[in-house]
Amino acid sequence: MRSHRSPHEILESADFKALVRKRWSVSTTLLVLLFGSYYGFILLVGTNKALVSTKIGEVTTLAIPLGVGVIVFAWILTALYVGWANKTYDPEVERLKAQIKN
Repeated sequence: MRSHRSPHEILESADFKALVRKRWSVSTTLLVLLFGSYYGFILLVGTNKALVSTKIGEVTTLAIPLGVGVIVFAWILTALYVGWANKTYDPEVERLKAQIKN
């Protein structure tokens, strides 16, 4: 394999296409989880008011920790993406960029 390739060759390479597919796969999975948690919470609040209005403290209802949980879950998903990007995606992008002739 040659060490330097043109940008067009990189864009057409199996490595680049696999990287793009992997990024879309990871992004789509995380997006579905995020939307599922947000919309699931909203649907729960809208359809089961008795459950979410259950008191779990003197004044706190179940909806409050569930809502906080949705926000924390979003942060966790973000951290997972950043970790994956730093460990897997970014090094592969750098490897492909290094193959381009300057």
